[in-house]
Amino acid sequence: MTDHAPALPPVTDPETWRRELDALRVREKAATRELDAIAAQRRRLPMVEMPQYTLQGPDGPVGLPDLFDGATQLITYHHMWSPGAEWQCGGCTGYTSQFTRTEFLHKYDARFVVVTQGPIDEALAYREKVGNRMDWYSTAGSDFGTDVGAGPGEGFAVNVFLRDGERVFRTWHTNGRGTEQLSHTFAFVDLLPYGRQEDWQDSPEGWPQSATYDKWLDSDEVAALYGTGATA
Repeated sequence: MTDHAPALPPVTDPETWRRELDALRVREKAATRELDAIAAQRRRLPMVEMPQYTLQGPDGPVGLPDLFDGATQLITYHHMWSPGAEWQCGGCTGYTSQFTRTEFLHKYDARFVVVTQGPIDEALAYREKVGNRMDWYSTAGSDFGTDVGAGPGEGFAVNVFLRDGERVFRTWHTNGRGTEQLSHTFAFVDLLPYGRQEDWQDSPEGWPQSATYDKWLDSDEVAALYGTGATA
């Protein structure tokens, strides 16, 4: 909380507001067309075949093709893991808490799962504690995480795979801010007049600002909202 009220956008008449909005809409539409062009280029990327990996699922060992659960396409979110920690990465915990209904991907012959370096029993217990609703798999004892940019001690990542029978191919990868477009958190927040309120952003004078990550949910806050012992 601040000791004084934040600045406000200027007040104008409806005609001026519409003119300013229309000018912004030109840039928004240009960005949409650019994203369409990027997606078209993504569909034309080559792919690389993956070795055979054995991961751990809720019912025991599974091969990489099993993660598809019969689908042809697979998205994996690689959740950061700190051995022995009570609370895992707040960013990963908050990010994956958004995804509660991904069955719409079935129509696209696709599936979306979480993988982590944590042992499967610990990973599933954490999943329950924070109220996550995605399917989780463990890469502990496997080189899979390391080979796709999310090994022990490394950061988070998103990878996409294509299956042809028992052969699996890696088609796309991103990490860092490349994951933002894959969630609704910042899409919503960036619509707000005050935006993310992070001090690195270009905001008008007097806008509320705080340190990066200051407004992100911590893992215990996610658990309080959605977990088995939720109190909110």
